[in-house]
Amino acid sequence: MKPVLFFVFILFLTQGSIAQSKIKKAEESLNNTTESVSESENNITYFNNNDSSSNGNFFADVFGELFIQIFAYTVYGIAIESPFETNNSGSYAFVSKFPYNNSTQGQYTYEWNEDTPIIRTTFSARYISENSRINGTHLNFDTRFLKRFGFEANYLQLWEKNPYFGTDNLAMYTALAKYHRVRTEKFNLWWGLGASYIDGDVNDFGFTYGLGVELFFARPLSLETIFNQSLINGETVNKFDGLLNYHLKNYKVTGGYEHIRIGNQNFSTLVLGAGIFF
Repeated sequence: MKPVLFFVFILFLTQGSIAQSKIKKAEESLNNTTESVSESENNITYFNNNDSSSNGNFFADVFGELFIQIFAYTVYGIAIESPFETNNSGSYAFVSKFPYNNSTQGQYTYEWNEDTPIIRTTFSARYISENSRINGTHLNFDTRFLKRFGFEANYLQLWEKNPYFGTDNLAMYTALAKYHRVRTEKFNLWWGLGASYIDGDVNDFGFTYGLGVELFFARPLSLETIFNQSLINGETVNKFDGLLNYHLKNYKVTGGYEHIRIGNQNFSTLVLGAGIFF
């Protein structure tokens, strides 16, 4: 009798392990963080050389300050704008009313008119699906203002049908302050910094950053790529989107691919959605 009970017990544990959903595994990987602290106090060596300290400090201060200035200048030129771009048309580009409002412009236009908005908002909803058990929704609110700046609020909800324990779900909220670095009528590139929050068993905040590009290659189509990474409990949550947009006046229909990595779990999904510009 004891061998039978032992076999049943092992079978129960095995079924429980197999039945654990990808969402639960993802939540556990974000919660099971390991902290490695290196103790270096005993390995510090102090050098007291009074004869060379004055000359060393002088050269360190001069070259250190020069390096900082060059580094800051380079970062500003890459992230914001370089002096060579100030007279470029893209430096003065206006936000368009909606993409392909005329035959050439995408998100930006070089010409101002009475329809040119100071603030423009886009709301989109996308359905994502990996298989018959895992699907979700992606809601996005994006606004652009003062030509260069933007704000984005994003909501991602995943559901997974578990044959043994019902439905597991996970939600992630992301907020980004965005700077539109490249603004031309055919191409747009932005970067952003912000915060993210995952609810459920994780229930924690993290730092997030994002990068996106969109190419308006042929009316009424555009290709869009977005990457977003959040740091939660020492682990990463990555989202990558490759999208094809079909623009119809102030509406768009979207299809494509989205890859999500939450901790040690990967979700590869197909995307179908729609959006409106206003």
